[in-house]
Amino acid sequence: MAWLVVVAGFVFGLNFLLNGHGAAAGFGIVDPSGYYVVKGVRDLAYALTALILLVLRQRRALGWVVLADSVIPIGDFFSVVTSGGSLAYAAAVHGSAAVLVLITAALLLRESAHAPSAPAGDLRPRPATAR
Repeated sequence: MAWLVVVAGFVFGLNFLLNGHGAAAGFGIVDPSGYYVVKGVRDLAYALTALILLVLRQRRALGWVVLADSVIPIGDFFSVVTSGGSLAYAAAVHGSAAVLVLITAALLLRESAHAPSAPAGDLRPRPATAR
């Protein structure tokens, strides 16, 4: 079932990228303002995923999720630029977000490579490790 969720995400995402109008019709939203809700829900889902991994102290997994999700601001950058938006605005907003996300992912992955990870569900504080 978990693989089905992964495959479905790829299929739906690629369908929207490669066949936007057809995918939009299949999604069922006629009024384009309905996509604001779709965007908001997806951003909240990403934030909840990151929050769960952070609370469970799964920092290495969080680093990989953040790295994978760096495609979001990178895609947003290209979306703005190719849809008539300003390059300067796209770089200032989405380019800077992409850089921040990539730095965060690198720091999480670097940090967790040096620290022992806690078992899932272990919420006890861990002592800081010397570097």
